[in-house]
Amino acid sequence: MTSTTGGPVVVSRRIEAPAGDIFRILADPGRHPELDGSGMLRGGVSDAVVAGVGDVFVMRMHFERYGDYEMHNHVVEYEQDRRIGWEPRPGRGHPDAGAPGASWGHRWIFDLLPDGAGATVVTETFDGSRLPADKRAEVDSGRAWWQTQMASTLERLAALCADR
Repeated sequence: MTSTTGGPVVVSRRIEAPAGDIFRILADPGRHPELDGSGMLRGGVSDAVVAGVGDVFVMRMHFERYGDYEMHNHVVEYEQDRRIGWEPRPGRGHPDAGAPGASWGHRWIFDLLPDGAGATVVTETFDGSRLPADKRAEVDSGRAWWQTQMASTLERLAALCADR
């Protein structure tokens, strides 16, 4: 399932794994490059597993327009084995690092809904509703790209779960 017009970008996939197994991967930033469908993640700066709202994990990133940089991901939603979400903020090497308003309030959220014995429907959401108008317009104009990258992330997550 994917969203097709306006609002958050949403992609869902049924994965043959219990919610707890999937959540452990999502809560471990060190595993994120393995499941990243965009190819932008380079690795975690620390190996700390997310334990709740208020945690911050830093990811090394690469984007052609910016080169290498870091994003500081502030965990804003956390329900063990059900939901995890964070708000990225630009860090070292990002052109917006330290700029006023550098936190745009966009969120990455993963919802996990058990679906029978040993399976889970995972929904990935990119919620850009708090982005400035120009950034929201970029997301809307590139919606198909976002959906493709997110579908790839969920496909990779399913493969990681199958390998367990």
